[in-house]
Amino acid sequence: MGALALPWTTWGIVALATAGVIVRPFAWPEWVWAASGAALLVLLGLLPAADALAGVRRGTDVYLFLAGMMLLAELARQAGLFDWLAARAAALARGSATRLFTLVFIVGTAVTVFLSNDATAVVLTPAVAAVARAACAKQPLPYVFICAFVANAASFVLPISNPANLVIYGAHMPPLLQWLPRYALPSLASILATYAVLRWTQRDALRQDLSSDIQVPSLLTGGKAAAAGIGITAAVLLASSAFGIEFELPTLLAGLATAALVLLRSDVRAATVLRNIAWGVLPLVAGLFVLVEALERTGVTRRLADLLQALVQRSATDAAWVVGIALAIGCNLVNNLPAGLVAARVAELADVPDRVRAAVLIGVDLGPNLSVTGSLATILWLTALRREGLSVGAWAFLKLGALVTPPALLLALAAALAFG
Repeated sequence: MGALALPWTTWGIVALATAGVIVRPFAWPEWVWAASGAALLVLLGLLPAADALAGVRRGTDVYLFLAGMMLLAELARQAGLFDWLAARAAALARGSATRLFTLVFIVGTAVTVFLSNDATAVVLTPAVAAVARAACAKQPLPYVFICAFVANAASFVLPISNPANLVIYGAHMPPLLQWLPRYALPSLASILATYAVLRWTQRDALRQDLSSDIQVPSLLTGGKAAAAGIGITAAVLLASSAFGIEFELPTLLAGLATAALVLLRSDVRAATVLRNIAWGVLPLVAGLFVLVEALERTGVTRRLADLLQALVQRSATDAAWVVGIALAIGCNLVNNLPAGLVAARVAELADVPDRVRAAVLIGVDLGPNLSVTGSLATILWLTALRREGLSVGAWAFLKLGALVTPPALLLALAAALAFG
């Protein structure tokens, strides 16, 4: 019985820590629960300290990427770039609620593709909410819903569009010229399906009249410098990916270079930028890596890998459908970061073919659109929404997500399997 107690104890701690990340009891930050769970595993002797450190080190690439992207996004926000983009979209809408919806969706897609889904959730949401107020929108939710859904729907256009992509592929990230043929059509299907269903569900609210008298703020030198830095960063990262060069360190270096440029050419203060970056994401991810390391020691990932391997041997296509849909659902139960970490390790152990790994990534990236607990980006979106005095209940989001997610998921998986 004692031998069986250890796995159950480990599983219980991992489950409680994951639940804490999702529910945030006592309003404590997500990272507190992940880090506490990891520390408790070590203190109880369930995970050797050396293995815990090995788990932390596994996330090095993700930390570098996140730090660089968060720095770029916060610089752009402080310099007014997102406010300017959203206001320009509102001005171009010329009082049309549906035209504004389309323009915000385009902006949200671009931000997600080149700055990651977390940037869309954290920094674009307040800008869109502010523009909806400026346009006198009686129902602003259709516009801020875009920020939540497109953050996941467009998050596999490029390797840099979602930190989960780094988790799924790790050191085996495909070069850009392999990534684009594999994910271009699934991404297009995901984005268009999400747009079509989201717009259809919001059709009544989009009949509202908007003010066409929108004051577009001037894009000052700092904002232009931030835009230039983001453009150069995107070019560097795409080039790195095209030549098979790891882009995590270049992302951080590009963020630092852009910071120097913006700080020198504007009144943006370094202390303000650093203070407003959500640094808690880094210990959150580190804690989750340790939790997954502990799960692996109990043999869970090995057993799942054996099951997946057996399924692949019968039919790789059937395995891809099963894995993609199961992960899409599972991410909403345990959040896509821990689900993605476990899925990545299982796929590595099972040595799955490319089409199955593509289904894993699509399930982890797109599936979280079903509920507010699905992804870190959606949790961050909810936080940003509350700061703007807006609220969306878990049940209301689930009802909308149940309509938006299945068509996008099924079409993306079908495209990946048909042309992958």
